[in-house]
Amino acid sequence: MNPGVTIDAMRTAAHTLRTGDVREKLHALQSVQYAIDAAQAALLAELEASKEFELDGASTLNTWVRNELRMNAGPANALVRNAIVLRDLPLVAEAAFSGQVSAAHVRAFVYGLKHVGLDPMRQHEDVLLAVALEHEPAELFESIKHLQGLLHPQDLDDAYERGMDKEDINVDALPEGFHITGFLNTVTGAKLKKVLDSVSAPRDKDDDRPGSERRVQGLDDLLSSILANGLPSDKGVKPHLSVFVDADTLEAAAQRAKNAAEKPFTRPDPTPATEPATLAGHGPIGPSLLMYFLCVSELTAFLMEDRGGQRQAQVLNAGTAKYQPNILQRRAVIARQKGVCATPGCNHTHLEIHHTIFWSMGGPTDLDLLIGLCTRCHHLLHRGRLAITGDAVDGFEFTNFRGRSLRKRRRSPYRQAA
Repeated sequence: MNPGVTIDAMRTAAHTLRTGDVREKLHALQSVQYAIDAAQAALLAELEASKEFELDGASTLNTWVRNELRMNAGPANALVRNAIVLRDLPLVAEAAFSGQVSAAHVRAFVYGLKHVGLDPMRQHEDVLLAVALEHEPAELFESIKHLQGLLHPQDLDDAYERGMDKEDINVDALPEGFHITGFLNTVTGAKLKKVLDSVSAPRDKDDDRPGSERRVQGLDDLLSSILANGLPSDKGVKPHLSVFVDADTLEAAAQRAKNAAEKPFTRPDPTPATEPATLAGHGPIGPSLLMYFLCVSELTAFLMEDRGGQRQAQVLNAGTAKYQPNILQRRAVIARQKGVCATPGCNHTHLEIHHTIFWSMGGPTDLDLLIGLCTRCHHLLHRGRLAITGDAVDGFEFTNFRGRSLRKRRRSPYRQAA
């Protein structure tokens, strides 16, 4: 590595910091940061090749970086990979060492060397460098992918097929909310991006919300609209969020809200120890969020009766005269299960109501013999891969198609739910 270019960039930045205005100083700091990143990348690659990190008692470069530079291994590895570009693409190296392009730009060239090839990248180096000098890394990355598509169109199809194989999305409940992880194939991801771009656009010229806030609020508005209007009803019950709460808990939360309104800007008194409210598919929620849901939701009350430790909602039984459970029965089943599928281990919240004794075989439309299953579990049952016996009073017993018993899911005791 020739340090002269980087040293010149640092001298220029130092002069600008002494004499320039605020904008010039910011540009100077950014340029010297770019130059330092490039120099650090080259030196880390040199250290990795020489193995001199062992002189400090480090068995690997990652260990040395953590101990001596107090850097995470991930950023260090990214810099080391950047050094390949600085070695193989001289124009890019000169621009990097002089602080004209960032480490993120160089990472785009790393992608190009791997997926486009050394010779094509050298052939188009000047054109791609011009893009890097004028645009952000994402624009450079798109240009390199375009070149890849021109030269290796089959690679894009291969990548699409690999994406189809690993696509998945998970929405995991955490105490403070939900964590979304996963990977979408090209088509599905493009659709999601198009929707998010649309719903998160600024409302007008005075909309100064950050992009993160606009995206989340736009997604929330979209989901609210879909739940209210865009999904079909299931036998009269539209898909909705469900919150389950004891009467005592609801009363305590309401009293807490009243006290807070009477004494604003003071710490509220402790809430009495009661069973926490539960948001279906998420888990326990606090009194403030409970009161928010109460403010924007409809309320349905169920009287719960204790039968030897088993809580059971006693709502109208229809016998065999009527096949379809009525809306109140459906809501009662959902309340009994706290809004999640009854199958052990399944936590889906969109439920279909099933007669545990098939109606066609004389099974009554009685609440004790109705159970809520997600669509997949319901199909498994009708395909003979899942069997359910028992009733809601003594507990339902689940077995798989081999006759192996799954653990019995019982209700947690509570007195009254709303």
